[in-house]
Amino acid sequence: MNCLECNKELSYIDHKNSFDIYGVELCKQHKGRMDKLVNTKKTPTEAIKLYYGLKEIGISSMLEWWDGKKSVDLAISRVKLNIEIDTEYNTITHEQAIMDLEEAMHSFKNGFTTIRIPDVVIKYYLKETVNNIEGIVEGLKVNIKTL
Repeated sequence: MNCLECNKELSYIDHKNSFDIYGVELCKQHKGRMDKLVNTKKTPTEAIKLYYGLKEIGISSMLEWWDGKKSVDLAISRVKLNIEIDTEYNTITHEQAIMDLEEAMHSFKNGFTTIRIPDVVIKYYLKETVNNIEGIVEGLKVNIKTL
């Protein structure tokens, strides 16, 4: 078992501590970085799982990327894709819905596509979610090349 960031060999305790929380293998240092993101930015643990799922297939993304107006859970800047993890999708109000629409408009005006993914989809269907995002990235690459 090695850290997914630095490839450092993990002790059983380090493996257990990171895997129990994030579902990925991280050394103490990199787990600490993720803990800090969760505590300061309220990053959903599903965003971290998705980040490492995408990294595993060769898609480079950024956690908590600043889009000029707010922090985005995950961004794939090469294809201008912002990904928001929706943790309260079952309790959406009309005020939240219009705010989401305005945020999507802001991103779109700046050339970015924003998608919202319910956290339960990542929790139970991580591999399928990663495969679908890979398809979205491929489609966006084609569209960027034609511009």
